[in-house]
Amino acid sequence: MIALDDADRAILRALQRDATQSAGAIGRALGLSQPACWRRIKRLEEAGAIAGRRIVLDAEALGFGVTVFLGIKLAARGRVSLEDFERAVAAIPEVQVVQHVLGRFDYRLRVTARDIADFERVLRRRIMTLPGVGQVEANVLLSEERRPGPLG
Repeated sequence: MIALDDADRAILRALQRDATQSAGAIGRALGLSQPACWRRIKRLEEAGAIAGRRIVLDAEALGFGVTVFLGIKLAARGRVSLEDFERAVAAIPEVQVVQHVLGRFDYRLRVTARDIADFERVLRRRIMTLPGVGQVEANVLLSEERRPGPLG
């Protein structure tokens, strides 16, 4: 675990909001020089506090208006390994997130689709044919509020 000071936390919050910002822009906003800010960012990356940078796409703007969370319970019988299931589900482009969880279900999937008919096609042709699938429960996302995270 890395020790963070107030400047480090402010840099992380700024990058969470917009990872495309330059070290110079972040430094100016925080009262740091560009080289000092860059060194801090580099140190945070090397320590693993920054695991990567990515762009968040707006699924609805791209024509994917339905998000469904699936709870998947693997069949008790059979010899399907978790790795086999995970490898097969990773090949489905509509599955955005795969979470191995403890509780009522073995896996939680976040699936995006163009509409309910498209989701039904994905469910029938791709999800239900995965190795070892037993019980499936679907929850359609109605709305979502994004939160900044623990540093926000």
